[in-house]
Amino acid sequence: MSTLSDLVYAQGRSSEADVEWLHRLAGDGQLLADLAFADIVIWVPTDDDSFVAVAHTRPGGAATLFYRDIVGDRVRPQWRTQVREAFQSVRIVDSASPDWFEETPTRVRAVPIVRERTHGGEQPAVIGVLTRHTNLGETRTPSRQQITFNDCADDLFGMIAFGDFPDLSAPTGPRRGAPRASDGLIRLDVEGVTTFASPNALSAFNRLGFDDELEGESLVEVVTRILPGKRQFDESLPVVVTGRAPWRTDLDARGVTVSLRTIPLRDHGTRIGAIVLCRDVTEMRHQEQELITKDATIREIHHRVKNNLQTVASLLRIQARRTHSEEARDALTQAMRRVSAIAVVHDTLSEGLAQNVDFDDVFDRVLRLVVEVAAGANTRAHTHTTGRFGTLPSEYATPLALALTELVTNAVEHGLAGKEGEVEIAAERDDDHLAVSVRDTGSGLPEGQVGRGLGTQIVRTLIQGELGGTIDWHTLVGSGTEVTIEIPLRYIDRDAG
Repeated sequence: MSTLSDLVYAQGRSSEADVEWLHRLAGDGQLLADLAFADIVIWVPTDDDSFVAVAHTRPGGAATLFYRDIVGDRVRPQWRTQVREAFQSVRIVDSASPDWFEETPTRVRAVPIVRERTHGGEQPAVIGVLTRHTNLGETRTPSRQQITFNDCADDLFGMIAFGDFPDLSAPTGPRRGAPRASDGLIRLDVEGVTTFASPNALSAFNRLGFDDELEGESLVEVVTRILPGKRQFDESLPVVVTGRAPWRTDLDARGVTVSLRTIPLRDHGTRIGAIVLCRDVTEMRHQEQELITKDATIREIHHRVKNNLQTVASLLRIQARRTHSEEARDALTQAMRRVSAIAVVHDTLSEGLAQNVDFDDVFDRVLRLVVEVAAGANTRAHTHTTGRFGTLPSEYATPLALALTELVTNAVEHGLAGKEGEVEIAAERDDDHLAVSVRDTGSGLPEGQVGRGLGTQIVRTLIQGELGGTIDWHTLVGSGTEVTIEIPLRYIDRDAG
């Protein structure tokens, strides 16, 4: 399905600012649909004097009219005149009589979407039309809550037509558990006094410790009585509970957390009150805290493992320096290098929350370590990398780092032994595979020498056994050696998930 941005840009009539405004409005589509008990559709104009739907939200507490997705469809003939009139006249247009849609009586309201408030008589920037489609087939005597919700929706529609909603100063990307109209709604007057509180909103404040009725009370005074004294609070809290700014915050008391979102209401730019949405998110916040604690614990474990591995590497280095056997010294040095490569992966994991690692960063650090240790007195290796490895799950970063450590070490120690040369590591990645090649400009391995050493056996075990990949050596005497590795990314992704 095409995104809102794709559909809007496809009409060739909207700027980036228009798209941002429409995105923000569509983000509040569920709020508008729930308050209006109706389907909400956003339309943008086309070059042939028509309109196309770019967003659609169904109501949570009422029957939808559109059982099939209409995003991407052109406006139907029975709505076109009304939508065009709202767009051209920059005023809200209601259907004069019930409109029939698939044998269901409906009422349609067309609201011009104004991107910015008019100043000094300037022509408003009308970028689209929002339509409300109310199902009249389920009409019943409305409750006080439904009347209040509809009034709030009408206020917001008026703000949309004037360019006061959405408010770009409001925070984007709501925290998990952002309150919805059905979770709890409080209506405030211009003085911040509660004129309506839904049952769910009252229940949320009861759990916080407020045992009286909210209606007729100043919300800021209610919150002041609830909150324990001598405690630090979010600086935005007074602004939220007085209804003066579009903001979000959490209210904590008696072990209960209630998320609040305020939407100031305006009539042609003049503040007339506010909507405060509230939701009990106690369990969600506990889960988030547990995840944060878990992530911190995992990072600490990686940090300690890294420290322990570095200690082991240091012990191996000391032992290698004190041994008199050249063969034993080489074995200890290689073991030290392998342990250090694993430590680099754990060090990277200890720095972030995700259990995926940027392998390009890991390999850069491993490469510096390998060249520093492997190069002999008369050997000068110039290494360079091309391409990108990308992000890999931690359980695959370690074997790949170890395998490449062995291959680069072999290229330096054996391919370039006693001379100066190049070692190139090239990575190519697509949606399905990661291919890596390690090339050196050394003398090459004689026929029959490939696959006999411990390092080569380690590489085969890591690539084929742990990563499900393939490895191949290409060598010509006097022309250097090339080793190619191919790893299926789907194999990695499946195990990482």
